[in-house]
Amino acid sequence: MRRSIDDQPITADDLPPGADDATPVSWSVAVCDDYDDASPRIVLTVEDLGRPGAGLVAHLDGASTRRLRAALRDALREVGEVPGD
Repeated sequence: MRRSIDDQPITADDLPPGADDATPVSWSVAVCDDYDDASPRIVLTVEDLGRPGAGLVAHLDGASTRRLRAALRDALREVGEVPGD
């Protein structure tokens, strides 16, 4: 089973001024259980725009996904944003 959850393509126009060395990327989040142990995992894919299939794919278990979620929440707080749900 594979199920797409969300994705976000980012263009060069979305990058902040002065981020000349940054590469526009797209990200996607999916759920997949196509593993030998049949355990469902969260799949995070990050790709350079215009290079589909050439990105990095992280296969995260529940603990790793929660750790990433906490890190993103903390980063939002650090920049003065309300983390939300």
